[in-house]
Amino acid sequence: MSQTRQRQQRPRRERKPREEEVWIPKTNLGKKVASGEITAMEEILENGYRIQEAGIMKKLLPDLKTEVIDVGIVQKMTPNGQSTRFKALVAAGNENGWLGVGRGKSKQMRIAIEKATNAAYLNVSPVKLGCGSWECRCDKLHSVPFKVRGRGGSVTIEILPAPRGLGLVAGGKIRNLLRLAGLKDAWTTAKGSTATMNSTSKALLQCLSQTFSQG
Repeated sequence: MSQTRQRQQRPRRERKPREEEVWIPKTNLGKKVASGEITAMEEILENGYRIQEAGIMKKLLPDLKTEVIDVGIVQKMTPNGQSTRFKALVAAGNENGWLGVGRGKSKQMRIAIEKATNAAYLNVSPVKLGCGSWECRCDKLHSVPFKVRGRGGSVTIEILPAPRGLGLVAGGKIRNLLRLAGLKDAWTTAKGSTATMNSTSKALLQCLSQTFSQG
């Protein structure tokens, strides 16, 4: 039997899914959440508690999804030569009014993504949904309640309410962030260097935070 046939008949090894580490709370807030003393994110926001553990978000918002928005390479000259590190931008949202974005850097891409994911969980904040479109005027939470604007670096983003069924009129990465936040219909305009996702994500988060500025 030839070596080629032996390789073809050799069974493939199945990759075992990576087991998620069991969360052991370290902060007082984490212990209260783990014990069931605090059962909702609203309680944390009302009391102004600081979230320092990603496990708190996973416990109170189990439907959070993460998505890698952007990755890149950072090169820097050092006395020992050129140093190369990876950077990652990750978003976490439940597609129902919660969104966070985190950044991470490391010599390994996998670790950079893990750091960014953990930071995204810690940065999750509420987004006020509504229907501010004069064409629609329904009571469904499918868009923003009114026009909002945000800025990050050279990027300025504006989100306008849209009628149901229109969809998200936005660029690919901006559309993904809006979808994770829970928006289904919206008009958007973006000015500046939108290819720089660091600035673009900051502008978008400032936009969404403005949803609580009125009414």
